[in-house]
Amino acid sequence: MLSPGLREFQENLTAHLTPWHRSFQFWIRAADIYTTYKVCQFRAGFVKDAEKREAMWERQHELAADKMYSLCSDLGGLFLKAAQILGKPDLAPAAWVRRLVTLCDKAPVTPFEVVCSILEKELGQTFTKMFESFDAEPIGSASIAQVHRARLRCEKTDVAVKVQHPGVQQLMMIDIHNVQAFVLFLQKTDIKFDLFSLTKEVEKQVGYEFDFLREAEAMERIRHSFHANNKKVPVLVPHVIRDMVTRNVVVMEFINGIPIMNLGDEIAKRGIDPRGKLAAVAKQKILKNLTLAYGQMILRDGFFHADPHPGNILICKDSEVSLLDYGQVKQLPDDLRLGYANLVLALADKDPSRATQSYKELGIETLSTCADEEKELFELAVRMFDTKLPPGVTMISPFCEGSSLNKVAVQNFPEELFSVLKTMQLLRGLSVGLGINYSCAEQWRPIAEEALFRAGRLKGVLIITQHCCFQKCWQSTETWLLETNV
Repeated sequence: MLSPGLREFQENLTAHLTPWHRSFQFWIRAADIYTTYKVCQFRAGFVKDAEKREAMWERQHELAADKMYSLCSDLGGLFLKAAQILGKPDLAPAAWVRRLVTLCDKAPVTPFEVVCSILEKELGQTFTKMFESFDAEPIGSASIAQVHRARLRCEKTDVAVKVQHPGVQQLMMIDIHNVQAFVLFLQKTDIKFDLFSLTKEVEKQVGYEFDFLREAEAMERIRHSFHANNKKVPVLVPHVIRDMVTRNVVVMEFINGIPIMNLGDEIAKRGIDPRGKLAAVAKQKILKNLTLAYGQMILRDGFFHADPHPGNILICKDSEVSLLDYGQVKQLPDDLRLGYANLVLALADKDPSRATQSYKELGIETLSTCADEEKELFELAVRMFDTKLPPGVTMISPFCEGSSLNKVAVQNFPEELFSVLKTMQLLRGLSVGLGINYSCAEQWRPIAEEALFRAGRLKGVLIITQHCCFQKCWQSTETWLLETNV
């Protein structure tokens, strides 16, 4: 039996966003944004002056950014997730970044009385019996859930209580199917990339995000892996309160920290120049820890946190980093993990021939009309799977003008690799935001070598122990940090 508050909340949600209404709103707005870009593209073709063309496109980006902001803000759900990706400084036009980055705080909030009702129903106890204190205002709300700070009875430390928004899953599935139809259209008209396979993986991953039992298990697995394999834990992972987890609720350790997107403001509040040497050292340490953590998760374990957008990263005491939200995790099959390790070495060694072979091993099917196919494939691999920006470049979208995708069509992209691709794009966005330009592939070389060596696929390379490999990785990371200009 639903409480009156929960019933009213669900009725309001359903009435406002019926499947027909939601689909209609998406298609009207998406068609409007697409059409204005095509018109601008047509008009720009008649303008010979480069500065005038650039000004035309800048005005178009400003107009489209407002429309995209309205779409994501009004519909929420999946489109808030899309805004997290499209709002990266290296991927989207600056006008889009300025508008979409503000959507991190625009997710809907489930009323407190509804939260209380959900907690009592899911955990089987009265609210006052479970909690000594509970902040009614959530510390964060995202497209799927919101998080409250609380303290359990007879405990001395605070916990984070994550509660799923009721009624949201059905709406997000509607969004995904609409987006899938739209990307099929884009594939036939404008983009030479297998976007549909990516959206199928998104559908799978979003479905997983609604199961907090799965999320809690993933969190504990990654936390244990870091502590079991390395004395120096690169990132902090909250531990789960085991008897307070259901499909819709998870209670975990509360970690104090500053969202990475607020790092510059926090540094300035302390009287430190955000662009000075002291701030640079802190940013370098943060990126070093994230780099090592993801190298270990992806290449060593094949099981990784697949959503490192800024809202999921906290900066803690002494520049320690904490990764939050394990709803999106990915288990790579060994053949893909080792194939990706091979591609990492190809990128680190700047070896186009090996990169081409790695693409085939990974099942990425391409069609090229270029005279130098290997060169174009290598440039595409860098854009997709490394964090390095070429000199003078601030945006490196695979779909931007002049991209290798205009010369090399990606006809088939394995769904299993989408999480790796998205993770790499998000890591690059973080590095651009922090003002540090570096190559993940170069820093992950020793971890990739160890993974291939242990699988019997790398001969003649002296890797004595896992500890030696990690020590090599730390030394390599320290080197690039010293050489980086911030």
